[in-house]
Amino acid sequence: MGNLCTCFAPKTVKTKKPIKRLTGNTQSVRNSSSRWNRIPSTRKDSTDSVIQEQALAAAILFRQHQQQNGSGPLPFDRSASLRYPNNSGSKKTQLPRSSSSRARSLTDPLLQPHQLLNQQDIKLEDLETNHFVLVHGGGFGAWCWYKTIALLEEGGFKVTAVDLTGSGVHSSDTNGIASLSQYVKPLTNFLEELADGEKVILVGHDFGGACISYTMELFPHKTSKAIFVAAAMLTNGQSILDMVSQQANSNDLLQQAQIFVYANGNGHPPTAIDLDKSLLRELLFNQSPAKDVALASVSMRPIPFAPVLEKLCLSDMKHGTVRRFYIETAEDNAIPITLQESMINSSPPEKVFHLKGADHSPFFSKPQALHKILVEISKMRST
Repeated sequence: MGNLCTCFAPKTVKTKKPIKRLTGNTQSVRNSSSRWNRIPSTRKDSTDSVIQEQALAAAILFRQHQQQNGSGPLPFDRSASLRYPNNSGSKKTQLPRSSSSRARSLTDPLLQPHQLLNQQDIKLEDLETNHFVLVHGGGFGAWCWYKTIALLEEGGFKVTAVDLTGSGVHSSDTNGIASLSQYVKPLTNFLEELADGEKVILVGHDFGGACISYTMELFPHKTSKAIFVAAAMLTNGQSILDMVSQQANSNDLLQQAQIFVYANGNGHPPTAIDLDKSLLRELLFNQSPAKDVALASVSMRPIPFAPVLEKLCLSDMKHGTVRRFYIETAEDNAIPITLQESMINSSPPEKVFHLKGADHSPFFSKPQALHKILVEISKMRST
């Protein structure tokens, strides 16, 4: 309302100051055609003339120096005010500079999508599928994949990011979700509608790992590969709660951040788990840019509690036939690297990738490096 009131507030009218009259030679003032006219000064004219001659001489010398060295004018990078030489004799493509003031890790260089994969090594039409389906973690939504979506689509891939029930912009109340099947319904609905013979690459983050495992059991014939990104990669008969219990004594930060919601009253089990906003950065985004933390702080929703308790039923005949890959996040405070390695050892995937310097949200902290791994996995043929 404060801004609204300001808009309708009467505008302050500035009064013009009285014009000072000059005494003395009024004729010279009257004949002046511009307020910027100055009294001629022979000293200033001579100084200006010397400066112009020096500048002209410097320009001529600089031009001669360029011609002698066989180089053209030095270009300016449009994203920064730094000048760098034009290596016209080199065939190596120069990488664009970044105008970002945030220090960029060498493990996540600023590259364009076409530079992240060797176009001679890959043709999208030769892949088993070029369709990625991105599944967010608990409390997140499809919005968290915005960098990954942009990079993949610019590289020619097809991308679908789903909002699970009660997440992102999905209209359902999180407190009303009573089962894992209800929670993943938007994902299973999408796979049901896929044409016969069409396959996708499932990518699950955090709680989304359990969701894609559940879906792999239902649609193994529609799943080309499954990629777990700092995710819960569970075994048969295991739940998210079982996984979290493995680190209950070692992760005080997670316990401090959890806020249980009792929508049905304190005498009943929790209906959801919320996260303390003041601890979000340290828990989930300790390596991520501030703008992404700000986006998450206004976009995250509570995590439904009932699906956390549900144990998965996974079989070798269905879930076990899908090729699995795991992407570890080294600086993860939510699912520590020790817990990630424990899950990997319990159910070894086909290959493990390691994202150095990545927090629990590599789509924010290491988007380029994550993209490169996703593309690499898409190219892997079955042996």
